Parts: sequence; C-alpha cells; structure tokens
Amino acid sequence: MKVIVDLCVVPIGVGVSLSPFIAACQKVLADAGLKTRMHAYGTNIEGEWEAVMDAVKRCHRTVHQMGAPRISTTIRLGTRVDREQSLEEKVGSVEDKLAHAGED
Repeated sequence: MKVIVDLCVVPIGVGVSLSPFIAACQKVLADAGLKTRMHAYGTNIEGEWEAVMDAVKRCHRTVHQMGAPRISTTIRLGTRVDREQSLEEKVGSVEDKLAHAGED
C-alpha cells in the first residue's frame, strides 16, 4: 500500500543544533530510494508502507547511534485505495485552486 507521510524527528539531549541529525535522516531516506520533500519542520515521504516505516526505524537507529539518548517523532500519514496520488499532485491541486480563486 502506498503512503504519504509527514515525518518530524527530534533528537533530545543533544544540544541546540539538530541539523547533523536531520541530515543523517535525509541520507537514510535517500538511501532507501524514497521520494522526499524536506520542509522547515520535517520531511514529506512518499512510498510503499513497509519501505517508509523501515526507513523511519533506520532514522531512529542512526540518530541514537549518533549519540541522542532520546528521540521524539511525530508522524502524520495518509493512504488512498481509490487511486495513487503523489506529493506533487496533492500540493498542485491546492495551488491550482489558489491560482483560480475568484474566477467563478
């Protein structure tokens, strides 16, 4: 089953700068061959359920191995069974409506 996930991994107990940990997670996701779009407070991920969840688990392992004693992760996810939908299609649908607002 395809899934689109919004992932936010927050290492705890590692100081103020989290960018090295986030970069390590981005590498894990890229190595998994997943389609991603990083944003200011997380990453959107598109892929098969098992592959995405396995990559999230590997992100946790990686961040712990980097010295984070704790991790707080927020995951929002959505699935569809009526058709496949990409990250670009979801965003594009809203952008199209915004571009044509008021034309009715």
